[in-house]
Parts: sequence; structure tokens; C-alpha cells
Amino acid sequence: MVAKRIIPCLDVKDGKVVKGIHFEGLRQVGDPVELGAAYAREGADELVFLDISATFEGRKTFASLVERIAREIDIPFTVGGGIASPDDAARLLDAGADKISLNSAALADPSLVSRIAGQYGSQFVVVAIDARKTGGDASPFWTCTTHGGRIATDRELFSWAREAQERGAGEILFTSMDHDGTCQGFACELYACLHESLSIPVIASGGAGSLQDIVEVLTTGKADAALAASIFHYGTLRIRHVKEALRDAGVPVRLS
Repeated sequence: MVAKRIIPCLDVKDGKVVKGIHFEGLRQVGDPVELGAAYAREGADELVFLDISATFEGRKTFASLVERIAREIDIPFTVGGGIASPDDAARLLDAGADKISLNSAALADPSLVSRIAGQYGSQFVVVAIDARKTGGDASPFWTCTTHGGRIATDRELFSWAREAQERGAGEILFTSMDHDGTCQGFACELYACLHESLSIPVIASGGAGSLQDIVEVLTTGKADAALAASIFHYGTLRIRHVKEALRDAGVPVRLS
């Protein structure tokens, strides 16, 4: 059985890790290289670094940060933010990233997924989807958003995830905007449905607040990996303790 993964997420703004609620009210948490290295030592399976203020100049700065990360961290890491062309992806992969994450630019031009996957392989491409519920409970519609959740699109979560898979995405990283930063649990039923509709791994993001939340999204929610930020940044949970609890609950994990 394939091991479930625990993935800390580091949102980077102006060279510092930040965290907020619903992508707003950001405050600095620490240095991305130092935090990433600490999480690697604690047993994280992978890391995700997102440049959430990626202007052109910001992307160049971020590439140099990726080089620093690659020198200090010995586990796979994904980088995203402002990637709008195969050249942008090449710059980050050449700097040492193991995967790149596409979001707003892929929604604007879905062929971007195909072009990057065709050039580098599906294993290098993660399509991140930020969506929020806009329909009622009787007939919910999960609307995909762009630009850090600020702009709604006419795309629906499940149809876009399936298209991204068909275009060559190797993984889907789905964040429920309604749950992000709340520490009140994942949208487990939604993740289970997404898992059933896809043949590629699903990374769950948005809402981790307790050990039980992570256990539930990896079991009931059928997610292949759980991504979290606040609970690790603020020391609410330690990665090894999470993995030990998952093992005790019968969830396959890698423990060193």
C-alpha cells in the first residue's frame, strides 16, 4: 500500500514565510529555508513553497531562494506562484525544485499544463486548485478561483480537476477556501469525491487544526497527502507525532 504523505506548506512573501486566514491578514512566521530544513529533519515527506506575491522581479528573487532551499533540504519540494510559461517552470526546476505548481495561469490557459507536462513529464506538474462553495447545501457548486482566491471564475472544481489530469497533471492540490486557515477540519466528503473522480493523487489543503483532522482526511477523505501550515508553523503539532498517530490508526506512513 502506498504511504500517505505529510506535507508542510510555506507561503512566501518578500522572502519570508507568512500565514493568514482565507489568504488574508498575513503575518510573518519565519525564514523559509530554516523552516523547511527543520520540517525535513522532523520527517516531512515533501514540502511546498508558494510565492504568493510573484511579480516578475519577485519570481527572479524566488528562483534564488529555491537554489538556497535545494542546497539545504534533502526531501522533494514543490514550488509555485507566478508560473505562467514553460520558461518560468524551467527557471525553477533548474534552480533545484522537484515539482512546480500551477494555479491561476493554468486556469487562464489550460494548455500550459499540457506544454509543461509534455516538456518535463507529468511527475513534475502539480495543478493547484483554490475553490469555494457558491451553491447551497442542496446543490453545491464549488467555484474555482484565481489570484489567491480573490477572483472567481466560471470553472467548477471537478470538471477542472479532470481536465487538468487529462492534460498531464501528475497531482491535484486542492484547497477549500472556506476552510483555509480556520483550523476547523478538512472538507473530507469533498476530498473523497475528488479522489473517486480522478486517477492521480489528491493533496488535501485547508483546515487542518488537530491530529484527528489529518487522520480523517487521509482515511474518510481518501486523500493521498495532507498539506498543512498553521499547525506546524505555530507548533500545535509535530510531524513525527502526527505520523506515529497515523501509524497507530492503521494509516501507512514513512517513519525513519
